[in-house]
Amino acid sequence: MAKVQVQGYVAPGFEKVRKAVLTNLVSNGDIGTAVSAWHEGRKVVDIWGGWADREASRPWSDDTLCMVFSVTKGLVATACLTAHDRGLFDYDAKLSHYWPELSDAGKREITVRQLMNHRSGLAAFDTPLSIADFQAGQPVIDAMVRQQPLWPPGTRQGYHGVTFGPYVGEIFRRATGMSVGAYFQEHIAAPFGLDVHLGLSPAHHERVATLYPVTPAQRLLKGIPHILKHPASPERRLLRALVDRHSITARAFGSPAELGAKGMHNFNRRIVRELELPWVNGIGTARDIAKMYAILAEGGTLNGQQLLRSETIRPVWARQSFGDDCVIRKPAGWSQGFIKEETHLFSPFTESFGHPGLGGALGFCDPPRRLAWSYVNNALDFRLRSPRALLVSHAIYDSIGVAP
Repeated sequence: MAKVQVQGYVAPGFEKVRKAVLTNLVSNGDIGTAVSAWHEGRKVVDIWGGWADREASRPWSDDTLCMVFSVTKGLVATACLTAHDRGLFDYDAKLSHYWPELSDAGKREITVRQLMNHRSGLAAFDTPLSIADFQAGQPVIDAMVRQQPLWPPGTRQGYHGVTFGPYVGEIFRRATGMSVGAYFQEHIAAPFGLDVHLGLSPAHHERVATLYPVTPAQRLLKGIPHILKHPASPERRLLRALVDRHSITARAFGSPAELGAKGMHNFNRRIVRELELPWVNGIGTARDIAKMYAILAEGGTLNGQQLLRSETIRPVWARQSFGDDCVIRKPAGWSQGFIKEETHLFSPFTESFGHPGLGGALGFCDPPRRLAWSYVNNALDFRLRSPRALLVSHAIYDSIGVAP
């Protein structure tokens, strides 16, 4: 394999970010990766390196696309925020206002805000679902209508890791008349020139990096020793919950099994890329995910082009929900679909928001400091919060003189 190189632009003062990316490629397990960051309205980092495939036949280039898993939730949250700014989407309306069939099975009083802040209790599908069901659509609709909350709505917080997408997506479609992917493309991606997709066009498949899930050998040789060495780690708590098939955690990630732990290879399939799965299959470049968050960090307007009003974004600065999450078994929170993380992780400031994805991908912003960034990768990390994403995030803060 050829010598690893990091290509692209780094503004003066941000050289530590390039070093972090190189470290991830040489020492921390990344095969291919890209990082981009904006500060005070200008792009200060736009770099990439490594390979789009393990065979080293496709160098990672400036337009390589990558699936970003739950970073998708931040794309969906941005679409909802934009629709809300235009009077099309009400966070405090009941789900049944948009979807009358959700008046039954314990869901009558659930609000859109409770759903998006992961407090609705609708954290799992008890109905086994398949990729084919998501292609068909109606079986998923029926499962959502039947599903009962796992706890009294509003009383607990538990990550709706899978169900967030189908429920928010269907509410959004009924509120706006468009799917969330189509809305994102027409009202956000196209006007701002973002190479970000929710439901990939077949024309773009050749640019998508191949994903490499954590293998059984990696779990055995790295994951288990990590858990034994760190008995208080979130990975240990999460694993203990996952092995109990009756736990809320196991139920939350149990369906669709084809897109769960044993079905990760399916994310390389064209049909999965082309579906609109608004919790998990967003595909884009770090450059343009970071640019989307730069719009939010700049108060809704970037380089004179407005997406939404600053007063619409401001409520997301606050932790609308925060505490010990009963699904991922660690402290976390959400505000209108954006995650609010612990301050020793991606950002030391509570006003920051965004969303991480399985395996390490990240899109985040810090509006008071006018900072936005994204990290994408194709070799997935086994840890709940990837040290690779943390290394990049801390290097970005260090570059603006803020201790992470």
